[in-house]
Amino acid sequence: MSTDTLNRPILITGGCGFIGCNLADALAMRGDKVVVFDNLSRAGVRENAQWLKLRHGELVSIMTGDIRDAISVIEAVRGARAVLHLAAQVAVTGSLQEPIDDFEINARGTLNVLEAIRIHNPSAPMIFASTNKVYGRLVQDSEIEQVGNRHVPINARLSGGVTEDVPLDFYSPYGCSKGAADQYVRDYARVYGMDTAVLRMSCIYGPRQFGTEDQGWLAHFMLRSILGEQLTIFGDGLQVRDALHVSDAAAAWIAVLENIGSVRGRVFNLGGGPENAISLLELIDQIALMRGVAPALSFDQWRPGDQPWYVSRFDALTSAVGWMPQVPLREGLQSLLEWLEGRFSPAGANAPRELRL
Repeated sequence: MSTDTLNRPILITGGCGFIGCNLADALAMRGDKVVVFDNLSRAGVRENAQWLKLRHGELVSIMTGDIRDAISVIEAVRGARAVLHLAAQVAVTGSLQEPIDDFEINARGTLNVLEAIRIHNPSAPMIFASTNKVYGRLVQDSEIEQVGNRHVPINARLSGGVTEDVPLDFYSPYGCSKGAADQYVRDYARVYGMDTAVLRMSCIYGPRQFGTEDQGWLAHFMLRSILGEQLTIFGDGLQVRDALHVSDAAAAWIAVLENIGSVRGRVFNLGGGPENAISLLELIDQIALMRGVAPALSFDQWRPGDQPWYVSRFDALTSAVGWMPQVPLREGLQSLLEWLEGRFSPAGANAPRELRL
């Protein structure tokens, strides 16, 4: 790679979001120049932008724009050394309410990014943030059993987690839009020879996550407890996810970027795996242990697209780039709780939060 190329910044779309800002931070900590491209529309993103600028100054540039605007995307992509594409509509519930917007952001927006790279900066690698939702529901009610406070699949084939060769089965508009984008990114490596890769992420959690009922459930559960508000569980609470600390997620993204020549065109699951799996009710118990009080609960019906069980198997990623999770679940949950308590305590709530951009 030439000196001129190395001096170019790494572009992160959606870089003021939870994962994006942590990834930008990890890159800037290494001395990489970063351009963060974000429409600044979601709660907490301006605060994350301010945090990045205070920590890294001129190493991080904030560029306001929307991936639905092809001209803005071209402007952002043209001078980038690499593109890490995380900008998205991130909630199943949001896709059910506004399926056209969901498509325009996730599918068309990703195609805008790919075309901008293909035409204006074809040597730039591109890594895409996909989701476990591309696998659909995976197991039916008759294919799971209750063990303690969690669902477990009866099929032994799934005991070690879901591999990348499991058939895609999009469920919900969100699954369809992210799944379409997932396949476009993969196909641009095959058809156009671009250096692209896909990371199908499970539940990423950690500091700077402003969890809501629709997205970021581990942070959402903790935040409701901190604020003394009732928490609604949709379904039976036995549903299981594997969780991955955001520092481990950032390390995986960087490892894939550094090895893009050998992994181009490939799709990888990215999650905490069986050792870091937890059910909703198990998290409630863990919060009670950490805080000394359990959140108040109510239950409601299952939501469309909800998976009763999903656990990633990440062997392929380990084999390809040598990555492994480093943060145990209990330690990671404690770090998230400490950040949330510091941010949303009365003292933390009075700190300045907005940055004029």
